[in-house]
Amino acid sequence: MNVLVFDTEEQIGIAAGYYMCGQVLQKPDSVLGLATGSTPLKAYKHMVSLYEQGAVDFSKVTTFNLDEYCNLNVKDKNSYHTFMYQNLFDHINIPDENINFLNGNAYNLELECENYEKKIKDAGGIDIQLLGIGSNGHIAFNEPADAFQRWSHVVALKESTIKDNSRFFDSIDDVPTHAVTMGIGSIMQAKRILIIALTEKKAKAIKQLIDGNVTPDCPASVLQFHTDVTLMLDRGAASLL
Repeated sequence: MNVLVFDTEEQIGIAAGYYMCGQVLQKPDSVLGLATGSTPLKAYKHMVSLYEQGAVDFSKVTTFNLDEYCNLNVKDKNSYHTFMYQNLFDHINIPDENINFLNGNAYNLELECENYEKKIKDAGGIDIQLLGIGSNGHIAFNEPADAFQRWSHVVALKESTIKDNSRFFDSIDDVPTHAVTMGIGSIMQAKRILIIALTEKKAKAIKQLIDGNVTPDCPASVLQFHTDVTLMLDRGAASLL
């Protein structure tokens, strides 16, 4: 693993933005795996900035988002669909037909997950997957469990994850209890992985990701088996290393 430690979140955003855009410059028809939440916001801001400067062209890029809440309207301010358009897609030139999300409102969620995996395969696989990490070690919505979930699936969110995400909602009671997410196998098939982690709240999970036993109790620990992982950490997230 390539572990990079930065002084500020702003520095990480710039570095991560360059990293993602560098992939597109290298391969204009790249397939990008994208994440939501507060962690990648600065990275997306810098990607937009580089696009506005004419430094990168997203017109041939395809994207797949990691996850989405179940039973939440895509137009809701807290849907990951809305998040991605507000913070990235509305500001760059990626064609709408190249943007892919899991549909948490699908009538048959299992079939939706199967079809999503097929779409990723048909696109040639993900070239670079951007990840955050939960304080409990989850990646995407792969929560601590007794076994690794291999492919995209429906998941019941842990109480700790609901609590973490409640800051975005008016009330903790408004946070959806289920989501659809790429599985561990889906993520591990990405050619490269970039993880951003911020604050001491993530330090324990980062420590286990790098130095701990590989266990589904810390889903991110499986990334020890990936051949190309870069971590961009602030000093808080790196404090136990």
